[in-house]
Amino acid sequence: MRLWGGRFAGTTAEEMARFNNSLPFDRRLADCDVRGSLAWAEALVAAGVLAAEEGAQIRQGLEAVRTELAGDHFAFQPSDEDIHTAVERRLGELIGPVAGKLHTGRSRNDQVATDTRLYLLDHLPQLREGVRQVQRGLVAQAEAHPALALPGYTHGQRAQPVLLAHWFLSHFWPLERDLERLADLRRRVAVCPLGSAALAGTPLPIDREALARALGFDRASENSLDAVADRDFIVELLAWGALLGVHLSRLAGDLVLWSSSEFGFVELADAYATGSSIMPQKKNPDSMELLRGKAGRLIGNLVALLTTLKGLPSTYNKDLQEDKEPLFDTLDTLELALQVAAGAVATLTVRPERMAGTLDDMLLATELADYLAARGVPFREAHGLVGQAVRLALARGVGLRDLKLEEYRALSPAFDAGLYAALDVERALARRAVPGGTAPAAVARQLAQAKACLGAR
Repeated sequence: MRLWGGRFAGTTAEEMARFNNSLPFDRRLADCDVRGSLAWAEALVAAGVLAAEEGAQIRQGLEAVRTELAGDHFAFQPSDEDIHTAVERRLGELIGPVAGKLHTGRSRNDQVATDTRLYLLDHLPQLREGVRQVQRGLVAQAEAHPALALPGYTHGQRAQPVLLAHWFLSHFWPLERDLERLADLRRRVAVCPLGSAALAGTPLPIDREALARALGFDRASENSLDAVADRDFIVELLAWGALLGVHLSRLAGDLVLWSSSEFGFVELADAYATGSSIMPQKKNPDSMELLRGKAGRLIGNLVALLTTLKGLPSTYNKDLQEDKEPLFDTLDTLELALQVAAGAVATLTVRPERMAGTLDDMLLATELADYLAARGVPFREAHGLVGQAVRLALARGVGLRDLKLEEYRALSPAFDAGLYAALDVERALARRAVPGGTAPAAVARQLAQAKACLGAR
């Protein structure tokens, strides 16, 4: 059954048929296709194009098709080049020639655009909940370790002490921004192209706004030429997924490093690790490594579709068939990646003793510079003086606390015995009480903000 075969005398080459066939991947649009067809049938009845009894017959047939598809009883045929062809063919088998009236005033161009938007609208809540699950794990870990300190890192080097809770929450907020972008994206997904037909708009007196509302869209599209060509909403979803993948990758990157024997800050649960086929002692953080790897896949899906779209002329082109596989792959990848990330974070074991062992007083060099600045020494000069003290301590293989007061005073008379009080991790943490800082009080406020976000709809 070819929906377009009337003007063709010859048959389609077997390899061309396979090349043209999108059913292997667009069959997952089946329920959306039936929903769109049911709404279109109602619109045709309302417009007086279909008699009420014809509309009822079509509705009954479409519901039967939907039942077969849902129960996996639908018999696809080699002639079904896409899900739209398959549904229409089966409808004709069930109700006869009246099925041919369903496509009046409609094109597969606006039909597939509608189906894809419906499919994505169905999946946005699942994506949102997946991100929330990861956030819940991060918040739970932050709550469980409110006062535990460890080195913060810049350039891969120990920098200043921070609270572990602060680190967990540092991965909460990028995900919160992802959710804000997802909510904004939904506004542009929830636009109904049905009624745009092939490119010029349907000639039938269809109430497109009522049709849009019936399908759960916010509004009808503004321009028929744009509506059948628009894949911006898929690009946005792929861009959103790529950025989310990057955020998960950065979280994973820290946990891969921190779970190594050299760090030992954390241990992944056995459920989210694997072993070596040759080395019996190995416990590999493969869940986190795969999260890093999947980010590349997600970015690739975005680049693939952008490359497809960039040279297309106006309205529909068959190139647009290439939009679905990257979309479906991104949705599938994120669904599983978010489950793994949430489970791994929630079951993570923290090793406080290993973190405590890395809190040497070199992390407090900035505190010493601030101490001098508070005594009237310009900060740039204070920075240089403390740098000299660091060099002296390193040369002797000791810490900053181990240098004698006379050695400090030899560098500058601005040093006095109060310098040793500055070399305290708890004091250093407590001083950073500004909003967003790592002081226990500031992190407690931040944690309350994060929990409020989790409680929001």
